Amino acid sequence: MTNATSGLRRATFVFIFIVVLLDVLAFGIIIPVLPKLVESFQGNDTASAARMYGYMTLAWGVMQFICMPIIGMLSDRYGRRPVILLSCLGLGLDYVLMALAPSLAWLFVGRIISGMTSASFSTAFAYIADVTPPDKRAASFGMLGAAFGLGFIVGPALGGLLGGLDPRMPFWVSAAFALANTLYGFFVLPESLPAEKRATFVWHKANPLGALRLLRSHHELFALTGIVMLMELAHMVYPSVTVLYLGYRYGWDETAVGLMLALVGVCSVIVQAGVIRPALNRFGERKLLCFGLVAGVLGMLGYGMATTGTQLLLAVPVAALWGVASPSAQALMTKRVSVQEQGQLQGAIASLRSISGIVAPLVFTQAFAWFIGKSAPVHLPAAPFYLASLLLATGLVLAIRVVAEPVARVITNESVPPQ
Repeated sequence: MTNATSGLRRATFVFIFIVVLLDVLAFGIIIPVLPKLVESFQGNDTASAARMYGYMTLAWGVMQFICMPIIGMLSDRYGRRPVILLSCLGLGLDYVLMALAPSLAWLFVGRIISGMTSASFSTAFAYIADVTPPDKRAASFGMLGAAFGLGFIVGPALGGLLGGLDPRMPFWVSAAFALANTLYGFFVLPESLPAEKRATFVWHKANPLGALRLLRSHHELFALTGIVMLMELAHMVYPSVTVLYLGYRYGWDETAVGLMLALVGVCSVIVQAGVIRPALNRFGERKLLCFGLVAGVLGMLGYGMATTGTQLLLAVPVAALWGVASPSAQALMTKRVSVQEQGQLQGAIASLRSISGIVAPLVFTQAFAWFIGKSAPVHLPAAPFYLASLLLATGLVLAIRVVAEPVARVITNESVPPQ
């Protein structure tokens, strides 16, 4: 590899890192204020706002599920550059729409558009695969994961501070980030996929359910799929009800909520960057999977049982240790498919996340609205966190069975030359 080629790859990676960071930052900025804006349109009725916010999150997840494979195939057909740039532009204009939204209907449309345009995150990963040698892709993907973590640390904290000044200001700042990203990419970002390597767009292959068939092909893989699905469902309690829950139970404003979410992000990055690798080397994926699920169960119970904001903050680092479970499960899954099936496996896992993004927000928000409503048999605002704890406990039972069973099929993932 020449120095010029190496320098070009570093430069393009830096841009994609910035694209992901700014997109996640823009997304994170509105997290502390969007539920409150919905609440203002609902006459400050928290229960009604929770229901409506659940429907909006459901619509966002449905758009992700539908558009993710379509956008992926569009990038295979027309190249990564136009898809990434149009996505950044679409997100920027969408944030402007939500900043100006005079009614809940406008805000709802904005969330639908956001679900469509933000489905292109996978294109950023495809771009990195195009420009990075196979033996260095894992490290590059890890750095993109760090961009996600960093964006979710700074975004909610900044959004909380801005929302304390004006509830619509975070949307304007998000729009500025996304549109600046578009201009930066227009002048800097080269295309990574040569014309001769592009594929024909075929509608029947743009099917989000197709990749899921792989997960049923092996017994151990199917069990691990159940565990991952339960974890993804439980994790959706954070974006679904946390903002409304903290405001309702502890009286926290947007600034306090943003700082709390930033603390969650800091603890998560510490676990992802500093704990997982040495823990895997010492204990292995199977034990770490069970440990992470135990931490998740205890963390969710801690959130639900906390009677004060201080007690809730003490549960944050415990819940963060749950973060060791997901990479452990995915590592075990990659050992049960061939090299040629790795991409399909990652697509299937992404589909699981999309499905959880469709189902879980509706369940958690409706549970929250029901248990704080007048017709509830018992007043229990923490019900969504207890439900998340139950989901993780079920996953723990499955994980114990997977750990106890002998490995029936492990495939050595030897590298293959590019075709």
